[in-house]
Amino acid sequence: MLARLLDERLIERSAAGFNILRIGAVLLAKNMRQFQDISRKAARVIVYAGESKMQTVSDVTGEKGYAVGFAGLVQHVMGKLPQNEVIEGAIRKQVKLLPEVVVRELLANALIHQDFDMGGASPVVEVFSNRVEISNPGEPIVPVERFIDGYQSRNERLADLMRRFGICEEKSSGIDRVIEAAELMQLPAPEFLTSHRRTIVVIHGPRAFRDMNGGDRVRACYQHCVLQYVLRRQMTNQSLRERFGLPEGSSNTVSQIITATLEQGLVKMDPNAPDSRRYARYIPAWA
Repeated sequence: MLARLLDERLIERSAAGFNILRIGAVLLAKNMRQFQDISRKAARVIVYAGESKMQTVSDVTGEKGYAVGFAGLVQHVMGKLPQNEVIEGAIRKQVKLLPEVVVRELLANALIHQDFDMGGASPVVEVFSNRVEISNPGEPIVPVERFIDGYQSRNERLADLMRRFGICEEKSSGIDRVIEAAELMQLPAPEFLTSHRRTIVVIHGPRAFRDMNGGDRVRACYQHCVLQYVLRRQMTNQSLRERFGLPEGSSNTVSQIITATLEQGLVKMDPNAPDSRRYARYIPAWA
């Protein structure tokens, strides 16, 4: 066991025996507080009573390293999510605000892509009644508009070890999966934001199409277009209509959303598509 830990450079030999390296503590510590250099890097989960930060229900900072504590972190967050009551057939069911796959992928991203050089800052999960915000220290090294198709790890060794531990996939598929899940459940498009030295992802709970504002619709259109492009497809009026769960008679409404997205320079007409509005196809503006 010690030989394997040495080979993975999680520990090193010393005169007295072995030293635990920072990356070993970050991944495998039973209690990160015992390691001064990384004690503030433990994930923090804050739950609020409503849609604002006025009233805090709970504020918990984890202790375990990322590898040994990841499953527990995911379950803790899932346990704090609000539940919605839905009726399937004639049976009432309690459904979490967000699917577990979305929470899992975004938590893994926040842990892996944080800037460890920033002191006094850690990954934070904030649970509101209508959304979840997951943030990590450091501004992204990939532009937020390219999160779906682009990938570059700030911490390559950490990403490699987390992948081999089965916690993440080091192949740029995590955000794709998040967007796919949002579309499948017809949730509002996630928001990828940068603030002062932090990267933030906002995942909204269920919201009817009529309650989405123009920004929500344009963002969903762009993300749908990028996802289709990554899947080697093209966005069409029909594919976007299906993404929003709208009936066939809503083609004009969907066309207006596409036009607004075109005007913002986020998507463009596919030059290889037939020259017809009816059969128009769209690709990301950067494609």
